[in-house]
Amino acid sequence: MIFRKFGEELNAFLGRHVVVITGEGKEYTGQLVGVDEKLNIVLDKVVGAGPNVFKVAMNGENVREIRLTERPFDYRALGERLSRVFPGLVSVREDIGAIIVMEKIKVTDKGVTEGVGLAADKVKAIFDDYMREPKKQP
Repeated sequence: MIFRKFGEELNAFLGRHVVVITGEGKEYTGQLVGVDEKLNIVLDKVVGAGPNVFKVAMNGENVREIRLTERPFDYRALGERLSRVFPGLVSVREDIGAIIVMEKIKVTDKGVTEGVGLAADKVKAIFDDYMREPKKQP
């Protein structure tokens, strides 16, 4: 269970802007596009690796720290809002980075990615309203 939770949390970093610090203290900034259970990683749009280096694959044994530098999407808050309109029909699945509504509409941090019709249109409107609101700082 502990390892699974760690993997879920680490997967939430995928596609996000991160800072990676190596065992030698060198710092790389970029978008995390790949990671495995040994912390082998792939960074895209890399800063800190030198000129003309755009992507880096790094051995997990050399990774000391990975820092997420952007606020993660709050699936639970959006899920609660959707539950007010679709009571009992909303499943928040942070493990896959999605909210499932009525077992047919999929919502990610990018919006409605699966589903059509009036219910999907309502979910999209709720998502759009949620994204327009200023987010509270922790």
